Formats: sequence, C-alpha cells, structure tokens
Amino acid sequence: MRAAFVPEPGRVEVADFPVPRPRPDQLLVRMRHASVCGSDIHVVHHGFHDEEFLGVPGYPGHEGVGVIDESSGDAGLPPGTPVLTVPSGRLGCCFAEYQAVERRWLIPLPAAAVAETGIERLLLAQQLGTTVFALKRFLRSAPGARDGEGGTAAVIGAGSAGLFLLQLLLRRGYDVVAVSDLDEGRLAEAARLGAARTVRAPGEDFTEAVLEATGGRGADLVIEAAGFDATRAQAVAAVRKRGTVGCFGYPELPGLSPFPVDRAFRDTVAVEWCSGAQFEPGLASFREALTLIRTGAIAVDHCLRARCELEQVPKALELARTQAGGAPKVHITIAPNG
Repeated sequence: MRAAFVPEPGRVEVADFPVPRPRPDQLLVRMRHASVCGSDIHVVHHGFHDEEFLGVPGYPGHEGVGVIDESSGDAGLPPGTPVLTVPSGRLGCCFAEYQAVERRWLIPLPAAAVAETGIERLLLAQQLGTTVFALKRFLRSAPGARDGEGGTAAVIGAGSAGLFLLQLLLRRGYDVVAVSDLDEGRLAEAARLGAARTVRAPGEDFTEAVLEATGGRGADLVIEAAGFDATRAQAVAAVRKRGTVGCFGYPELPGLSPFPVDRAFRDTVAVEWCSGAQFEPGLASFREALTLIRTGAIAVDHCLRARCELEQVPKALELARTQAGGAPKVHITIAPNG
C-alpha cells in the first residue's frame, strides 16, 4: 500500500509499505478520505510526536472514513461497511490506503446516509464530534447555559473547529458577538455562518471588540480555538467576571506555558479544557455530529474546498500549517471509489 509517514520531526514523505495485519481487537479499513487536523501540524512540526510512531505508515492522521476490507469484519461490521474512524489522536494512521483500527473506534455509516449526504461530508463528523464534546464541557460552567438560556459568546480562531463551534453556539441560542482570525477568507465564512462581528488579527483588537459589543462587561463564554498562548490570554481578558473560557486549541509547545493566572483568579474565571472525545461512552458526540451533518443542521462544505490526494500529503500538511488560501480545512482523497 501507499502511505504517508513522518521519518523525522518536521518532514513528511509518501512511500510503499506492507498492508497492516490487524490484531484480534482491530479491523482492517480501506481508507477513502481523510483530513488534516491542527494537531497533526503540532505532531510534525512542534515536538508533539511520539518517538515510537516515527516511520509508522499513516501517522499522524486520525480523521478518516473508509470501508471494512474484504479480509476483515465481524458480525456487527461486515466487509464493505462504510465507517467513520475515530481513534485516539496519538494512535491514528489514516494517511494511508489501509489502516488497522480498534473495533471500539469505528462507527458504521448507514448506506442511506452515505447515499444522501456523501461520505466526504460524513468525514467531517470526526472533528465536528470533538467540538460537540468540547461544548458540553464548556457549558457546564458557562453563565446562561446554567440557567438553560443562551448568552454572549466569542470565538478565537476561524478554522474548521472554530467555525463548527460558532454554529453550535448559535444553535444553543448564544449571541456570538465576535470571531477572530488572521485570515480574511475565514472571517468571511464566519460572517456568512452568523457571527455578529469579525475581528482581523493582529491589526484589530479582539478583546476591545468583545468589550465594545457587550457594553464593557465581557462575553459569558469565550472559546479559544487557535492554540496560542497569546490567544488564551486574550480569551481571559475578553470574558466577563465569573464567566467561562473554553480551551479547545492545542498547546502551543510541550511543557509549561505562560497563562494569565492573576487575571483569571481575580475575575473568578472558570477555565475548561477539552480532550478525550474518543473515550466518551458510546462515542456519543461523534454520533450526534453525524446526525447534525445528515440533517443539514451544521454546514460542512466550506471544509471540502482545499483538496489533495494521498501522494500530496506533504503538500496538504504544509497548506494547513500556512493557512494558504484561507481554507478552514484540507481534505485528502485516498480512494474516491473505494
């Protein structure tokens, strides 16, 4: 099979490998499509890789869809079944023609859903599911949500995750007063999806925009979905007293990071972090995401505009890293017809 791999930090290549042999707890999946997650960039370029996975085919891709191979399957997932693959991020190897995946991290896709919606769109349920899971955590302490009502919210980062969170907040009745990003094209998408105001960083000040929109009070909930120390500080500055900051963005670097503890302490800010959607019982958030996509409740087509093929995975990762062209996400076609 053909597969991308990371021979050493900072470099991605594509080469030939043997088709993996699944363990007893795994099934073999013929991959159809994949997409680049922001965490993949951190793994390749920012020191978040696992040494034992350097050189492993398909690593670090973990957002994928495919079909159970003819040589694999079980009573619940027979050969030919389309599946969403949602392995724990550090175990993903979907930048390859085949991937061995633990049975517990495979979600079958009904034939009707594939026919009506398209397997490419259903792929986006992987990341949408992580944002559904994250918002559940963030709303545990957010003002307004505690009373069953929407409030004011703001989002830093208009990549695919930020735009999904924007839509989910609007569905919950929140007034999303501001969305910030470095790219004008992404901000145009945020405005189209319902953001009341967009903030082009670094020229415009996100905190000032949020305070202006809320009469100096700050937003009830500020979600940081960009993954920088500076933007986490902006989130704390823009949230109201006793409000909630939701940290969705990946750490900027391994190890200790600066954080405005004094400001968060004095304003009694609740800070919620999010990881581990793959370990939620029943993979509930991913299944909810599939329903949201099937019903058209959440728009995903903006995540399918930047496209590469398997042989172009190095290019795909570079496009995602540089945000070239303002694409919220980079899609990888592996085997369009299975």
